[in-house]
Amino acid sequence: MLKPRASIQTLAPHHSPILSRDGLCLDLNENAAGCSPNVLARLRALTAQEVSRYGRREDGEQLIAKHLRIPPEQILLTNGIDDALALFFFAYLAPGDELLFADPTFVMYPMLGQACGAKVVRLRSGEDLAVDEFLRHLSRQTRVIAIANPNNPTGLVARRLDLLRIVDSAPDAAVLIDEAYAEFCDQTLIRDLPNYTNLFIARTFSKVYGLAGLRLGVLTGPADQIALLRRFCPPFNVNAAALACLEAALADQAFVDDYIAQMKRSCRQIESLCAELGLRFWPSSANFVLIRIGSQVAAFVEAMHRRGIIVRNTSSNPGCEGCVRITAATEEQMPRVLAAIRESIKEI
Repeated sequence: MLKPRASIQTLAPHHSPILSRDGLCLDLNENAAGCSPNVLARLRALTAQEVSRYGRREDGEQLIAKHLRIPPEQILLTNGIDDALALFFFAYLAPGDELLFADPTFVMYPMLGQACGAKVVRLRSGEDLAVDEFLRHLSRQTRVIAIANPNNPTGLVARRLDLLRIVDSAPDAAVLIDEAYAEFCDQTLIRDLPNYTNLFIARTFSKVYGLAGLRLGVLTGPADQIALLRRFCPPFNVNAAALACLEAALADQAFVDDYIAQMKRSCRQIESLCAELGLRFWPSSANFVLIRIGSQVAAFVEAMHRRGIIVRNTSSNPGCEGCVRITAATEEQMPRVLAAIRESIKEI
């Protein structure tokens, strides 16, 4: 009987988290403002020739290199950040190796670790990154350490020096700092890349740039390690439409800056309402807020849905039982969102 390898057979089914696309979708931390008008204009201007030909990923990597101010040899463009994570995990994790991360965090980490046949070591974090716990659990088998900063789904941000302590203490492990939401907190380890041989940073264009539907991610790291990853990365993994829109997206920093400013204000509004309603929440440095509803979380999600707003029940994520994650909306949308939260809490 045909069977995949054992580590795949034992994986729990991973379903799409999309509940609905009908309404105001605040469940996947997408850009509630959409994308830059310049990106839409570029999409509309795509020619038949551009669509029918494979895109040159290297051209996009040159643009990213200029934007991040690092050599293009340290950049690998991918089909969204999930593609970057898959390449990274499969490059550095073998059966029996250890993957180290702290819950609650991005659900892709344990899934990819298990798929590789690795031993998944779950730590627990509170309000701060559990640096001492990471250091205490380092072993000869530790091959990958994954840290989302700011963290998803809590929105908490770790101190740069704490992150570098972990990188310093694990020279034989590949340390991934997932900076999908870094633009919202003005903190990055990009400038630290030249000082380490085991530091990798992932970025995405799905959030502040609003390109989630085009799928465009970035993996950066030591040039020699990125060169090794290129050996098994498909040469045409990034679609031509995403590559065509990249320059327009990067050029419209006014759109990005305005969106970031709106998200910061909107997150504070959600947090203020939570405090008023007596709801536990995590102060966010991203574009979403995690809120503990309790045993009625499913009823709350349904009540919000009836009001045309889709939010994410995160109860399946360890450490997030009874919690909901709400993506911040634009200033125009926020009055409706705040009213829906207030009404839904009263209803349940």
